[in-house]
Amino acid sequence: MLNKDMAEEHAAIIRYLVHGYLEGEDTPLGAKLLSRCREEMWHMHWLGMVVGKLGGEPNLNPAPYPYDPTNRATIFKSYVDYEKSLIPHYNSEAEKVDDPHIKRVLQREAWESTMHAKKFERMLSKLDKKEAEGLPGEENELPDDYVEKFQSLVEYKYNLMLRHIRDSWVFQKEDRFGWKIMDFAMTQMKQLAHLSEPIAENGIIPRFNVQPLNLSSSLGAALSKTLEDVESSIKRHQALKNDKETQKHAGEIANLELSVDQETYQADEIKDWLKRK
Repeated sequence: MLNKDMAEEHAAIIRYLVHGYLEGEDTPLGAKLLSRCREEMWHMHWLGMVVGKLGGEPNLNPAPYPYDPTNRATIFKSYVDYEKSLIPHYNSEAEKVDDPHIKRVLQREAWESTMHAKKFERMLSKLDKKEAEGLPGEENELPDDYVEKFQSLVEYKYNLMLRHIRDSWVFQKEDRFGWKIMDFAMTQMKQLAHLSEPIAENGIIPRFNVQPLNLSSSLGAALSKTLEDVESSIKRHQALKNDKETQKHAGEIANLELSVDQETYQADEIKDWLKRK
C-alpha cells in the first residue's frame, strides 16, 4: 500500500518538476511549481522512511500522472483533480492502520494534498488568457547531439540519485550512514537541476527514466557501487565541460565544475567509510 503511494508521489514530483523547469525557475509559475515539487519530495520521503523501517524494499518506479497537456489551463486543472483525488485516498488508508506514526503520516499526506489542490486552483484562476491558452517552454536552439549528451547525463544522474535515496531509507538503522547518504542525494538533486534546466528552457522534456538499479542488501556493497558510479559521474561531467558547445556557455561550465568538486568530495568520503566498514 505504501509503495503504491510512493509511486504516485514520485509521479507528482516529476510532473511538477518538469513543468517548473519548462516555465523557468526564475518565473512566478516556475517558482511555485518547484515549491510544490519540494513538498511532494517530502511526501515520498516520509513514505520511503516507513517502508525502509519496516524492512521493505522501496518502490522507485513512478506511477503515470494523468494530465491533459492541451494548454496551461487544462494542465493546471489536471493538477487540481489529481491532488483532490488523493485526499479521500489517504484518509481511507489512515483508517486501515493501527501504528500511530504511519496513521499520522497518511493523514498529513491527505491534508497537504488539500493545500496543494487549493494552491493549484489559485494558480489556475490567476492565469491571463494568453497564459491559459499557451504552453510552457521555448523553441529549441541547441544542437541535437549536444542535447543528447545532456539527456544521457540527466538520466544517469537521476538514477544515481534514486539509488542514493533508496540506500538512505534501507540503511537508516546503520549508525548515521543513512542520513549521510541522503545528504549526498540532495546534492545530486541540485546537480540534476543544473543539467535539466538548460534543456527544459529550450522546450525539451528532461529524460527522467528509471533504469534497473543495483539494490544492494549490505551497506558495504551499496557504498562500493556508489563509489564506482560517482567516479564514473565525475568523468561524465568533465567530458561535458570540455565539449566545444559547452565552452560557449559560462554558466554551464561553472555548474559542471561545481559538480566535479562535489562528487570528488563524495568519493573521498565514501573511501574513508569503506576503510572503517
